[in-house]
Amino acid sequence: MGSAAGGPRIAAFPKGEKMQGYIHSTESFGSVDGPGVRFVIFVSGCPMRCQFCHNPDTWNMTDGELRSTDELIKNALRYRTYWKDGGGITVSGGEPLMQIDFLTELFRKAKEQGIHTTIDTSGAPFTREEPFFGKFNELMKYTDLLLVDIKHIDDEQHKILTGRSNKNILDMAEYLSDIGKPVWIRHVLVPERSDTDEYLKKLYSFIKTLNNVQKVEVLPYHTLGEYKWKELGYEYPLAGIEPPAKERIRNANEILHTDKGTDSSR
Repeated sequence: MGSAAGGPRIAAFPKGEKMQGYIHSTESFGSVDGPGVRFVIFVSGCPMRCQFCHNPDTWNMTDGELRSTDELIKNALRYRTYWKDGGGITVSGGEPLMQIDFLTELFRKAKEQGIHTTIDTSGAPFTREEPFFGKFNELMKYTDLLLVDIKHIDDEQHKILTGRSNKNILDMAEYLSDIGKPVWIRHVLVPERSDTDEYLKKLYSFIKTLNNVQKVEVLPYHTLGEYKWKELGYEYPLAGIEPPAKERIRNANEILHTDKGTDSSR
């Protein structure tokens, strides 16, 4: 294991060994993790501790099963006939950028097969310092789309909600805009946390500064993962908070203009 610029610990494997990653699980017919039908790979390991996390069982990297890039590509290709309307492979988690060497090798092999590649990321490991930044740019050569999760637009509230600052995350979003890499912005709407008009308007103002946003999605908070916290012996920090009402979901979609396209249409 190594560390990038004092940030989250990043998985590294010795050169010459078969490239493997710590994998939590896979989903053969994902429909909400990018365009079309997706083969979704959920990696283990995440530096954030989001209060609303529904996959706390992915937090510890080494709890995952070591699987090779070749094995995963082979498994994914079994479902290629279902990849219509831009389907392909999405790597989610956990936090995929914590295993950036593995992810780059996986996507390089995917592109050799003509597979559309997507990363679902919080951006938490991002830094412009080396060696991470060079590796990130290499990864972008083989990445078609990023689903960028902005948990909270306010830095102090982001720290409360996730345990980490959002400054490097917003910096990543700006860098992706600078290089013209397509992104979808995703935002979890959490009552008593991110669901205020002030924060939603501030988030939209930030999104408008980006020129690469193809889509904005509001993901309503839900409690389906609460039982996992209890099974793992963790206290659930949002106990008693109900999912947002339909009116608040509609309000968030209106403020964030989720019905509109990208760039000049915003």
